[in-house]
Amino acid sequence: MAIKLIVVGKTKESFYCESENEYLKRLKKYCKLSYITLTSSKNTTNKNASLEQEEKGILRHISSSDYLILLDEKGKSFSSRKFAENLNHLLINQANIVFVIGGAFGFSKAVRAKAKSTIQLSSLTFPHHLVRTIFLEQLYRAFTILNGELYHND
Repeated sequence: MAIKLIVVGKTKESFYCESENEYLKRLKKYCKLSYITLTSSKNTTNKNASLEQEEKGILRHISSSDYLILLDEKGKSFSSRKFAENLNHLLINQANIVFVIGGAFGFSKAVRAKAKSTIQLSSLTFPHHLVRTIFLEQLYRAFTILNGELYHND
């Protein structure tokens, strides 16, 4: 079982880096997680050019056997327990799971077409760097739920 998290753009603020690193460290107990940071497009005024550049980077890290899940505001929402159940199902039935957090404009049509699923973390909008910490924490939470550990409180 392999899990890959692809993120667009480098985290600059140290407090975001520290929180990401904390959950990456905690997750080592449960899975092999590859964390891939792609360069974000410098073209913040041309949406299509930006999406095209980021698409190339994302697709370069995805193989045909990967189960691709996009984190997107238009995706399906889960409770933490339901996310854990869904993750468990994927871990049993899929060899490689890839989650992607896109850039400021989201995802190109080509990336969306390759996705098997799209999930949202919230109906609220968050900065991309905060979404990374939130997602890593939810991934960690899911593993603690699946292992019956005392972390998640219903």
